[in-house]
Amino acid sequence: MVTATAIADLCIFLLTWNVGTHSPRNQDLNSLLSLNGTTTCPDNQLPDIYVIGFQEVSTTPQVLKIFHDDPWVLKIADSLHKQQFVKVDSKQLQGILITMFAQHKHIPHMKEIETEATRTGLGGLWGNKGAVSIRLSLYGTGVAFVCSHLAAHDEKLKERIEDYHQIVDNHKYNAQGYRRIFDHDFVFWFGDLNFRLSGDMSAWDIRTDVDNQRYAELLKLDQLNLLREKGNAFSLLEEQLPNFAPTFKFEEGTNDYNLKRRPAWCDRILHRVQSNIYPGITLSANQLSYQSHMDYSLSDHKPVSATFNYKVETANRTYTDEELHEMTHGSASSPATPNVSLTFAFVVLVAVSYTQL
Repeated sequence: MVTATAIADLCIFLLTWNVGTHSPRNQDLNSLLSLNGTTTCPDNQLPDIYVIGFQEVSTTPQVLKIFHDDPWVLKIADSLHKQQFVKVDSKQLQGILITMFAQHKHIPHMKEIETEATRTGLGGLWGNKGAVSIRLSLYGTGVAFVCSHLAAHDEKLKERIEDYHQIVDNHKYNAQGYRRIFDHDFVFWFGDLNFRLSGDMSAWDIRTDVDNQRYAELLKLDQLNLLREKGNAFSLLEEQLPNFAPTFKFEEGTNDYNLKRRPAWCDRILHRVQSNIYPGITLSANQLSYQSHMDYSLSDHKPVSATFNYKVETANRTYTDEELHEMTHGSASSPATPNVSLTFAFVVLVAVSYTQL
């Protein structure tokens, strides 16, 4: 009889939001971050890890920049520090930002943490478009989280495809065996991917279909779905079919579409798992939710979140994650675990300072 033993069984929360250069100052993020008593994690528990990507954060110098982190990171910290979450890392490329927080108990199981950025705007000369990422050894497995903002507008499909390939080609890490994004055992890719609906349906016709919740029919025209089917881009990744309304373009402060642009599912979350590449070990990332958050109307995009049940299981043998790390990353690799005490102190201090300003 085969007996499965879990090395890791975590709930990972991902969020992407194009905030349109707005400040987070007056935003209550408790509902957005599932801190209001209701989560989509097993047993209604809080997520073990949060990875949050923003696009179009303001790049205007602000007083809060003296704390190094962007105000949105400080706002997330302010929301999470009461639950004893630790900031793992952040990376920003102009308006594109990724940040990661984890429950304190998971920090010893994180090693070789790296960040990377790739510019794609103006042929790679400008960072208004591109990607930022955090990669790490998580319970011995290689995991990459990628947040990207691709070329905008209906007619820029070719540019979006080029952006994707430029990110894949130019994103490089130092971790042994995990030099590139798709070398990783787990990949989570999210952001304002800016894919629109193919064809010439008018904005008004699209809105009518949305009002009648004919999402499945509209998604047959979705550029991202069509590209993945043809193998042109994102074909190595999976996406749960969205069962929510297009997340762009809204009149700011409302849930009404701005019909100067055709409504589209610009904001997406995809993933990839190499399930059985190690003998006797099974990797999985069962998706538990995929939703937009219509209550948040700060910008012309709605935030989108997903939760995943990340599992590492062994059959008929007990591994520690240290042994798995040696198997996956190689014994010659040098672990780089975050300084827990310093990181935690930083999060608490800046969060308090933020609320006082």
